[in-house]
Amino acid sequence: MPYRHVTYRTDNSDLAPGVVLRSAPGHPGFPVRLASELLLRAREYLGSDPLHLWDPCCGSGYLLTVLALAQRRHVASVFASDIDRDALGLATQNLALLADDGLEQRARALQHDADRLGKPSLMERARAAHRLAALRAATGGAVPYALRPQDVFAPETTPAAVDVVCTDVPYGTLTDWSGAVPNPQAPIRGLVRQLAHTVPPHAVLVVVARTRKIVLPPALQPLQRVRLGARAAVLVRAGDAAETLD
Repeated sequence: MPYRHVTYRTDNSDLAPGVVLRSAPGHPGFPVRLASELLLRAREYLGSDPLHLWDPCCGSGYLLTVLALAQRRHVASVFASDIDRDALGLATQNLALLADDGLEQRARALQHDADRLGKPSLMERARAAHRLAALRAATGGAVPYALRPQDVFAPETTPAAVDVVCTDVPYGTLTDWSGAVPNPQAPIRGLVRQLAHTVPPHAVLVVVARTRKIVLPPALQPLQRVRLGARAAVLVRAGDAAETLD
């Protein structure tokens, strides 16, 4: 299927880490425009819309939360999981912004801190939360979400429905693989194989890593490859990967 360019220019500053969404050292963010681009590319290969998303290496939950807010019209639900329970504490707070009054509560908390401390920066963050709340209300309202601690290589639970798996895999000194990694020398290949046998065949796997190129077996032809700065991504149909990597 030929790919049609689907992104558009917009101001994503309200979604930057540490503005409304929470961040912490060791939990990297993700470029908002790239996240939207990858989701919309995956959508081009699927006949359903809105989409059910899963991030099995969710960390702080930033990527899924950004996708659900920036692309609300195309997101039906999100499922987040990770083996790092400390990261899941942060993910709980970020994903809570998708609830009915999550952004409103965040705006009130930021406003309270701004009034108490007299910091203009907190006032602007409160306004950003109000803007995101208005945007979400205009594009579909609350987003159903679930969060679970689990190892992607030994998942106990998977979402009831999955159309797109979108994950930024562990890298460098900020985050690292843990759990039952089948091949520590080629963890991404093992991740793709595991996911391919876990989600429905129609699902599109969007795997991102900080590398020049994500190496897959020659027999597995990805739907697309994407490169932006230090990150590379592949889009792979789950059914194709399951057949090739069986």
